[in-house]
Amino acid sequence: MSNPQPPSAAKAGSQHIASGFLLALFGSIAFSGKAIIVKLAYRYGVDAVTLIMYRMLFALPIFAAMGWWASRGRPPLSRKDWLGIVGLGITGYYLASFLDFAGLAYISASLERLILYLNPTLVMMLGWVLYRRGIRWGQALGMLVSYSGVVLVFGHEANLQGSNVALGALLVFLSAVSYAIYLVYSGEMVQRIGALRLVGLATTVACLCCLLQFVVLRPLSAAIVAPEVVWLSVLNATLCTAVPVLMVMMAIERIGAGMAAQIGMVGPLSTILMGIWILGEPFTVWVACGTALVVAGIFVFTRPARRAAS
Repeated sequence: MSNPQPPSAAKAGSQHIASGFLLALFGSIAFSGKAIIVKLAYRYGVDAVTLIMYRMLFALPIFAAMGWWASRGRPPLSRKDWLGIVGLGITGYYLASFLDFAGLAYISASLERLILYLNPTLVMMLGWVLYRRGIRWGQALGMLVSYSGVVLVFGHEANLQGSNVALGALLVFLSAVSYAIYLVYSGEMVQRIGALRLVGLATTVACLCCLLQFVVLRPLSAAIVAPEVVWLSVLNATLCTAVPVLMVMMAIERIGAGMAAQIGMVGPLSTILMGIWILGEPFTVWVACGTALVVAGIFVFTRPARRAAS
């Protein structure tokens, strides 16, 4: 018969779980705030190329330091590894971020978050196309429900704001596809070089791409923007980019990927609430119903993965 766990150990274990829960919760909320900050910055007349340049400029030291820290004492990377890191940095962080920023110029933060929330379904479909992995009927049902929710919100927003909503939704959807490609191809590299090292180096590549894009496409005078844009970009780079990455990784260490993913479902809800409170975006029955469908569909879709991760 095993001895009961000492009260001090039980208390420490519960505190460990509680801290993991809070890290996952606040990490999801902080990451969801990215769209709110972008929409606020657009009010000062800045474009997507300049805005993402500033975000990545301030994020670059953080991610470079992260990559350096995770590389200490590890074997050097091969040429193949570096090529993989560059490819993943371009698809997973540079393209995904730029397309997302560009799309937010045309659609609400609420619709943007709902489209990005479809990411697990895109990963599944890429696995089916590339590796012939099967899709279970429960997953197909979850996809149907979640996509119905996005179509509902998209139709309502397009009816109010016109055809530009279609362009914005397409750009954000392509952003989600780009990040799904990163997730599909990063699995083997994560096992080999480590998650923190890969994230730090790949995002460093993405930061450099965004800076280069600005130099090529814009005159240096375009960097003169309103002070509010600079401070919003600092907030975006730290609180809504680097901090959530670390918080979610720490949460997964404490409570597991399955529980962290379930807590992450507050993301769309927090974006909608912040959009109403900060941006003054309307909250209608259509948005409420669409959000409920998306969250419910993704919950059903990811149920097998959460069971396996728990």
